[in-house]
Formats: sequence, structure tokens, C-alpha cells
Amino acid sequence: MRLHRNLCFAVVDGLLLIFNENEYADKVVQQLLKRDKRWGSRDRAFVAETTYDIVRWKRLYAEISNVKQPFNRDDIWRMFAVWATLKGIRLPDWKYFEHTPTRKIKGRFDELSKIRKFRESVPDWIDKLGLEELGETTWTKEIAMQNEQAAVILRVNTLKTTKQDLQHKLQSENIETEFLPKHPYALKLKERANVFKTEAFKNGWFEVQDASSQLVADFLDVKPGMKVVDTCAGAGGKTLHIAALMKNKGQITAMDIYESKLKKLKIRARRNGVHNVDLKVIDSTKPIKKLHNKADRVLIDAPCSGLGVLRRNPDAKWKLEPEFVERIKQTQKDVLQHYSKMVKSGGKLVYATCSILPSENQNQVQHFLASETGKEFNLVKDKKVLAHISGFDGFYMALLERNKQQ
Repeated sequence: MRLHRNLCFAVVDGLLLIFNENEYADKVVQQLLKRDKRWGSRDRAFVAETTYDIVRWKRLYAEISNVKQPFNRDDIWRMFAVWATLKGIRLPDWKYFEHTPTRKIKGRFDELSKIRKFRESVPDWIDKLGLEELGETTWTKEIAMQNEQAAVILRVNTLKTTKQDLQHKLQSENIETEFLPKHPYALKLKERANVFKTEAFKNGWFEVQDASSQLVADFLDVKPGMKVVDTCAGAGGKTLHIAALMKNKGQITAMDIYESKLKKLKIRARRNGVHNVDLKVIDSTKPIKKLHNKADRVLIDAPCSGLGVLRRNPDAKWKLEPEFVERIKQTQKDVLQHYSKMVKSGGKLVYATCSILPSENQNQVQHFLASETGKEFNLVKDKKVLAHISGFDGFYMALLERNKQQ
């Protein structure tokens, strides 16, 4: 591979924003890709993937480069040189790469690869937490898998088409996909491509949604005509899946504390042909109290550490702090207490997270069931998804049923 100056400059500029200005990697990459209209798909792929790669391996590359945050531009170039050297890319004769100690880089890499926190490039506290909660064997496998690039998975919108027809339509646009066993609505891309430019996407035939995330709506056991509440709907990936499973019949109330996310859901719902969703901003306790004992099904896709989706959000491990994880556990307890009251007698509730930590998952469910409010519920089943076993995002979901009142 030959390195091109303008592409490398884009990567370095992006990394400075992500590491020093604490900007989100996905937003920075989106901005970078608009930088030069002459860039082809290969150029854009280089910028996006190289940026994410160096973000993912920041701790390892910084240690090899012997640089510390806040990074200056020269520091980033040194980390870039480490990335290129380890990828086997020949460094061009540019001033930024003068005196790059290629052999020393490889030797240091071999040395640091014996220590998990460097090899998997995670902060000390996350490594310690994962070890405490999952044990050495599981944590070592899981964090290694969280550093693999995630596949692009689509969820077919059954309100508009079938999985077979979607596959054929994408094939006609030169995008090859394959079916996934145990994931009835999923298509996996054989090679990465910009699916958002396809005719099929514009027509609302699919959404991009990881295979593990697609399991949640099914777990909720919805039926057409039901009254369903999605309490932490966000931009609505699972809301839209629920609507499709309900065949647009019944009523879904999609709630969130962020109005901006619900606005995105409104746009997506229109494209998907979904018209049984009512949007509600949680700006006080009133919207929740109005729905007490009214819902057949309630989904709590709870705020969490996101440690199950680091493959998609590698910058999250540098933004996360121990205090945040402790705070989010308290939030999880609170939402279970308050939002569960919307489930009517005999109704069902799903508590889900994209975390792999038992303290955010099974332990929260057990804590809830032991509480006064939780005594009215029974655990029907739960499912723990680990990335190193499934090949997809780490997830947890528990199905609870409220006792029928006599």
C-alpha cells in the first residue's frame, strides 16, 4: 500500500480532535469524509478505517511511541508511523517519518503483547473491572473480540419487503449479503459498503442494526394490536423493529429524555412506513404516571456502560470513567423501579443493555425482583450474548412477567 499525503493529513487532523478535544470518533470521521469530493471509495475507506484503527489501539501505539496525552501533532505522526510499521506499510520519505525506529517498534510490540491491558489497549480500570466481573478466561477472550472490526448487519423491514427480495435488490446494486442462522431478519454484508446510498435504503427496506440488537424486539413477544411502550427509544432502531413485528397494528409509545433523538425516529419511521408510533419526551414524571398499568409490553433498553459494543465505538473506552459506570448502575435501578409500573397485570417487560457486565445485567434484575415493586414480577427467561461466542455485539436481555391480579 502506498500512503497519500492528503489522506494521512486527514487522519492526523481527525485524531487530534478525537484525542485532545474529546470529540466523538463517528462524528469526526463523517466530517473528514466530506473534506475532498475527489476522494473515491478506497480513499474514504482508508481515512475511516485508519482513524478507527489508531483510536482502537491508542494505548498500545502511544506506549510504543513513548508519547503521552495531550498529544501534539508530532506525537500523532509517531503513532501513525507505529500503525503503518505494524501493518507492514512502507513509510514514504516524509519529514514526519524521519528516524522511525522500525525494528525497535516491532520489538516493543512483541514485548507489550504479553500484557493484556497493552495488547488489547484498554485503560487499567476497565481491565480490572472486566477481570473482576467475568474472570480471566472469559474477559481475555471477550476484550480481544471487542477489538475486532464489527461486520455490517442489516435488518429487513418486513413491512415493506422480504429478506430474499432485499438480498436480490442489494445484489442488483452490487452489494453481496448472506443470511445469518438464528437471526431471522438479518443480512450480513460480505464486504463493507455505503448502504445508505442504495435505493433499497431510501425506500425503507432495511435499517442497519447489529444481529444481537435484533434479538431484543423478538424477546419482547409482541403481537399486533397490543399497547407497547419503548421507554428509552433513542433514535428508534428497536421501536421500528417492534412496529414491523406488530404489522403496524396496535400502538407503540416511544419515549426518551432527548427530543433530538425522537426527531430522528420520526424521520426513520416515515421512511420505514411505520405509522403506529406515538412520540413522548420524558421531561417530568407525568408521561410515565399517565401510562401506569396500561401497557401490554414495556421495553427498557437501559442506559449502560456500552462495554458490549466497543467494536463499534472504540473511542468509548477512552471516554468512559469509573464514576460514570457507578452512576449508570443507579440509573438502571431507578428506571426499572419507575418504568416497570407501566406494565399492566399479566403484561411483560424486557430489560436490556449493550453491556457484558453482570453488575449491569443479571444483578440488576435480581435486585429489582427482590424489591417491593419487583415482587409483582417473575423472571421468565434471560439471555446473555458475548461477542467472542456469538461474533456479534455483547448484549443482555431479561423477560419479566407481571403477575395477574386476582
